[in-house]
Amino acid sequence: VQLQASGGGLVQAGGSLRLSCTASGRTFSNYAVGWFRQAPGKEREFVAGINWRSVNTYSEDLVKGRFTISRDYAKNTVYLQMNSLKPEDTAIYYCAARSSFVSRDYEQYAYWGQGTEVTVSS
Repeated sequence: VQLQASGGGLVQAGGSLRLSCTASGRTFSNYAVGWFRQAPGKEREFVAGINWRSVNTYSEDLVKGRFTISRDYAKNTVYLQMNSLKPEDTAIYYCAARSSFVSRDYEQYAYWGQGTEVTVSS
């Protein structure tokens, strides 16, 4: 499975972005997909995940109701809608897939996209 992450950019605090993670090579409808982020000098952290039945998992401390993860099976794409963005959301966002349930541990994922950069200005 090859993953392509896109949708990052520069946005002002309070703004929104929608990240996309599109799979190619094979359908990943049976895979769990997670979004992670890594800020400079910090460890990669779990943001949100969605399993093959579209059951969502969030890092509530990070998200606090601002982000929504969803998937479009027909387009082989998982989205991360990010609203009310804050400067502390600035990071490179990665999507990853695994052929099992959602895990908050990035080491459990076998497939990774290249990352898309999100910068939130104050």
